[in-house]
Amino acid sequence: MRTTQSLSITLPIEMAEMVKAKVSSGEYASESEVIRDGLRTLIARDAAIEKWLVEEVVPTMKEIEEHPERLLTAEEVDRRLDARLASLLAEQEKR
Repeated sequence: MRTTQSLSITLPIEMAEMVKAKVSSGEYASESEVIRDGLRTLIARDAAIEKWLVEEVVPTMKEIEEHPERLLTAEEVDRRLDARLASLLAEQEKR
């Protein structure tokens, strides 16, 4: 049973030139290999985003819903950022 499928794709000229350059440089053996590696990278990125959403965003949103009193106002965030920046600048001046 065949484990691959042939596709015909159309790329913008810049992308097609990049694919060909990767092959001609010897970095990849074929244009298909370049595309496969790009798709593997896309799959890994999508998995990382999914993991971040599940492990960080969802728990944070639940925490916000359960304890809205812990949220900072925009003014408080601004005040804290200003204080942190001032602290960093003071440290830098000491050096």
